[in-house]
Amino acid sequence: MSWILWALLSALFAAATAILAKIGVAGVDSNFATAIRTSVVVVFTWAIAYATRGSSSFVNPAGRTWLFLGLSGIATGLSWLCYFHALQIGPASRVAPIDKLSVVLVILCSALFLGEPLTGPKLFGGLLIFIGVVVVARG
Repeated sequence: MSWILWALLSALFAAATAILAKIGVAGVDSNFATAIRTSVVVVFTWAIAYATRGSSSFVNPAGRTWLFLGLSGIATGLSWLCYFHALQIGPASRVAPIDKLSVVLVILCSALFLGEPLTGPKLFGGLLIFIGVVVVARG
């Protein structure tokens, strides 16, 4: 499968996440709800990693890999804690689009820190996403 199909599946599952989380977070502490979800994610991803492992899947990664994946994990945890709290107190139809401002930030940060080209279409698309988020969040 191409990366585009994987990205579309990611969007589909992210949408399901927002709806299921909004229902699931009702009546419980948002941090506790995030801990439950994270525990499920840990078990599920380890099961997938084990079931689909190749001959070199479980090699010991370099220190740099541990550092950046660890930092990514912390960022993910913080994102999820904030997202679940926002879902608990706000409407999913407005919280999820604001969360997608991450796309605009990724466009900018990938140019600044990864050296990816910041092309006209990327800037225009990022601007459209930003405008769309503002319109949906205010409505």
